[in-house]
This record gives sequence, C-alpha cells and structure tokens, in this order.
Amino acid sequence: MGLSAAAPLWGPPGLLLTIALHPALSLRPAKASAPPHRDYCVLGAGPAGLQMAYFLQRAGRDYAVFERAPEPGSFFTRYPRHRKLISINKRYTGKVNAEFNLRHDWNSLLSHDPRLLFRHYSRAYFPDAGDMVRYLRDFADRLRLHVLYNTTIAHVTLDKDPRAWNGHYFILTDQKGQAYRCSVLLVATGLSVPNQVDFPGSEYAEGYESVSVDPMDFVGQNVLILGRGNSAFETAENIFDVTNFIHMLSRSRVRLSWATHYVGDLRAINNGLLDTYQLKSLDGLLESDLTNLALVKDREGRFHVTLKYLLEETNQTADAITLPQDDNDNFAMRDAYDRVIRCLGWNFDFSIFNKSLRLSSGGEFSKKYPLVKASYESKGSRGLFVLGTASHSVDYRKSAGGFIHGFRYTVRAVHRLLEHRHHGVPWPSTEHPITQLTSSIVRRVNEASGLYQMFTVLADVVLLKEGATAFEYLEEFPMQMLAQLEMITGRSAKHGLFVINMEYGRNFSGPDKDVFFYDRSVGHIEDAWQSNFLHPVIYYYRHLPTGGEVPPRRLAPASAHSHPPHRGGFPDRLDGPSGAHSTSEALPGELLRHRFAKLLCRVLFPVRPNAPEAAALLPAGVPENAGACGQRAPSSARSRERAPAGLCRCGQAPEGQHPAA
Repeated sequence: MGLSAAAPLWGPPGLLLTIALHPALSLRPAKASAPPHRDYCVLGAGPAGLQMAYFLQRAGRDYAVFERAPEPGSFFTRYPRHRKLISINKRYTGKVNAEFNLRHDWNSLLSHDPRLLFRHYSRAYFPDAGDMVRYLRDFADRLRLHVLYNTTIAHVTLDKDPRAWNGHYFILTDQKGQAYRCSVLLVATGLSVPNQVDFPGSEYAEGYESVSVDPMDFVGQNVLILGRGNSAFETAENIFDVTNFIHMLSRSRVRLSWATHYVGDLRAINNGLLDTYQLKSLDGLLESDLTNLALVKDREGRFHVTLKYLLEETNQTADAITLPQDDNDNFAMRDAYDRVIRCLGWNFDFSIFNKSLRLSSGGEFSKKYPLVKASYESKGSRGLFVLGTASHSVDYRKSAGGFIHGFRYTVRAVHRLLEHRHHGVPWPSTEHPITQLTSSIVRRVNEASGLYQMFTVLADVVLLKEGATAFEYLEEFPMQMLAQLEMITGRSAKHGLFVINMEYGRNFSGPDKDVFFYDRSVGHIEDAWQSNFLHPVIYYYRHLPTGGEVPPRRLAPASAHSHPPHRGGFPDRLDGPSGAHSTSEALPGELLRHRFAKLLCRVLFPVRPNAPEAAALLPAGVPENAGACGQRAPSSARSRERAPAGLCRCGQAPEGQHPAA
C-alpha cells in the first residue's frame, strides 16, 4: 500500500521514522511480489509423483508436489472400476534378496524403508485398489513428503528469464489464482481423459468411467462393449454371467499379454469372455473400425448398429433407417442392444498447459501422450519432464514404463540426470578391478529388477578404464540416450564400454505367435543368438556412437535359461544350484568359471568382422585369438538354423602367451 506525500503524520513520536523504514509503506507505488519459488515442482501425488518426491527429498532438494485431491493416489479411489488391480503382488519367492524380490512386486515404490513394501498391505496376488490408496498415503506420510493437497493447478505457462536454469521459469496457477514459480517441472498427472471415438450415435454409449458396476443392473440385457483392452474385459467379467450376451467390438484383434509380453495387453485374470466366446456360449468378439459404424436408437430405447454411410444417405426417421441385416441376415450385430459401453482407454490432459510449452504436435499418437525424448524430457520445453504412465510413449507396447514396476526405475533415471545437470552430482557408479567384470555382470543379470522390468529401455553400462585394468559400473541408463552418456552422467567413456540389456527373442512375441511351440527353449551357447525368453544381451562399443538417439549394435546375445535343456525355460537366473551354470547354458561361455580372456572372446569375437563400431577390445596381455574352442554341435531341433556366417570366431592363444585371469 502507498501513502500520499501530503498525508498528515499523526501519532506518537517515532511514527515518521517507522513509516520511512517499513518497506511495505514506501512512498513509491507497490510492485507485485514474485510468486513463491521452488527449484522443482511435481504435478500429481500418484505413484510417479511420490516416487520423484522421495528422490528429491533424499537429495535435499527444494521441491513441492501439487495434488488436487485431499490425499495421494486419487486415481485409485475410482479406478479400476471393479477394484481389482492387475499388478501382481508376489509375496513369496524363496529369496531374501530385496532387489530380486522387486522383480515380482509390481506395486511397491523404491525407498529405504522396508515397511513400505506392498506385501505388508495386501495378501492378494491381485490386490484391491483400496490397498494401493492406503499404501500411497502411508508412503507420503511416513517419508514426510512435501505435498500440497487440495491444490488444483489450472494453468501452466513459461516465463523466459536468462537467469533461470533452463532459460525460463514455469509459472503454475492454481484454482484460487495463486501462482507458483519453478525451475524444473515434473509432470506426473497420468492419463485421465477418457478416449472417445466420434461416430454417429456415439453419445448413446455409457463411459467406463461412469457406467454402473452393479451386475444386477444388467440382468437379461444385450450388451455391446466398445474396446478390447483390460477395462473392456474387466467390465465384461463383472456382468457376463447375468447378461443375455455380450458383444465386444474393436478395430484390432485381441492381444494377450502372455503372447505379446506386454503387461498392458489383456491379462488372464480378465479374459473369461474368451472362454464363453470360443466355447459357443452366445458372447462374441467382432472387429471393425468404429468410425465406419453408427448407432441408431429405436422407439423402445434400444440400440441398433448400422453402417455410417447408410445413415448419411438418408433423411428418414430412425425407425426407417436401413440396417445391414435388412440385406444380410448373417450380420453379426443384427440384434438390438440394451446397453452400449465405451471402454477405449485414456488420454493425457493437455488442457492446463499453454501452447508455448509445445507438449503436443497434434498428431494422432500425441493426443494420447505428451511428446518426450528418450530421457523423458519434453521435446518442446527444456526442463519439463514427464513421469509415470504419461511417459509411456518412450516404450509403448515394448516394455513396462507405463506401470509402477517399470516407471519407478525411469523416475530414478530422470532424477539422476537432474542431479548431474543442475547440481554437478555424477551418475552413481562403482569401480572395480577388471577381474570382477564377470561377477559384476552376472550378479546384476541374476538380481536386478530395473533391467528385468524395463527390458530394452534401461541398461547397465560398464565403462572401461585405460588399458582395461579396471571398470566403472553404471546402473539403469536409458539405452536410447547412449550417444549422450558422458554429458548426462558426468562419466568418461574414452576407452570402450559394454552395455548389458535384457531382451526377448525378436520373433517370439506377438498376437499371432505360438509362444508355446515345442522347442521354444534354447539350451546351448551356440544357439544363444536365437534365444526366445527374456535374456541378457551384451553390446560393445569401442567409442560412444555419434548422432542422435541411436540404439547400440547387438554383438553377443545370451540365453537367460538357467537349467539344462528342456521344453520350458525359466528366465530368472543364470547360475545353477552350485552357484555356476554349465557351458551349455546362459551367457556365451561359463562366466563364473572362465577366465576373463575367455569372457572377452565370447563377448567380443562373435561379431560380424566388418561392423564399424565392433573393433575388438584387447586389454594388455590378452592375445587377439584367445578364447575357448571346441564348440559342440547345435541342438538337433536347430541343426538347420546355424548362426550367420562370420558370427563366431575362435582360436588358441599363441605359445607362451597367457590371457589375464
């Protein structure tokens, strides 16, 4: 507030001095105060937002989480509608190794507190969503995370300022008009906007987000469900024992998660309708593009499916519109429906973000997900990162980045990137003598949950020291950012590097694949390049690749089966009961018993000789032709499928030369 220069200064002695000294009573016009500042602002107190808050708090950073609901995890207070999660809660593994057990715990967030493991919150293999709400509430409370509840961020824009970390600040405005300013914006709001397809009559469809969950509301009804994901089958599972029949309509065929290895595809817990369909019990699955169809409501309030072009060619009343069954009595959807339910998934809510942030390109895929790089940073705004489910565009239908058991690790990777970029803290690493290379790799492949869950996306990186006498080990680095490793991590990669990744066989997954074929297991090292199940793959680079986000060249695939050749395959371990595996299994060669030179031979030499970035790394004392020989014949089932010519190379060490142990 300001004062007029002519205002009388009545009052006790000293008032004039008080007015002159008090900054709020300046004679100059008052300037609006800057909004409260935080180095890091996190939008959303769901699993991804809380996970990032944990890492920021442990690092002692200045941050705040903004949550519109009165408690964390508000998504799970409503969804899934029928309350059963499809994320597994395997409480017993026979192991005490906490890292290994996280491979089979798909709900816990990462923390130092063993009380905050989800197995303490539910005994169910597929828990109730209410247990997740309770878990997230305890996670935020016990760790004293800084969350501003009942704070809805209504608008986000940029304020350019050369003094800011990224050349601009992010200005957030809440529902009361209160503004907040931050240097880095971390968006963890998930996908919250129901996906809708616009076609004539689409307004008659009830949404998954609002349809009744009481089966008694569907007794004796004909039901049409639009969609073919878990929400569609979850809805069908709830009512198919009381309906006359359920028809499920989608433009794509059913994708079963055990065939595609993608946890977002249809899970067995929801697929009861497949039984009733294939065993001829009235229910049915149909394929058609919804945009080619139309819904017509008759006088009795029931719904008929017709073709869109038939509707567009006539101006008749609804009861007189031509239906496909008028000309074809074999039309699958000739019966009228009492209910039509839309279960078409979710999209990201772009509405609060100013266009200057350039989160969407307007393309079809970017309507569902924001545009982000492989580092999870926005392509349009430096310093804006997308976390959790909303970041799934990086590995959509490829890995688990859209789910808690995957994005808890990608959030940690983002935090490590931020620690180096803004605080000079290098990516965590450990340094070891070269003799421990084998044991370090095998231990991680046997135990690490981040590699196991974020296969093909996050990889461990071994940075060799000069002369290959020692190495640095970095965990869970985004593979697609390998070209920028030194800038992101603060580590040097001048002397060569190994990249350890987990992959499925390239021809093993897909909705049309027979993943139970007879000889699906690979049991011999010479067949490792044809491995099907999730297995470790080691890449080698003499130098970091140049250019943009490029994947490394695959040098030496290795099966992840830990048992003698059989028809099944168990992808959890590389070592056998004695602590090591035989030479016919697992990685190329017996890593726990072979000398380091033989490991290098099997990793580096099975490579196409003219590969430009595959020059052999030969530490001092390791001859070029060192390595194991005497390879056995391939398995009979694969005798006609030999490795590509020139893939393998092997030889004896020259007389008098001994590889390093």
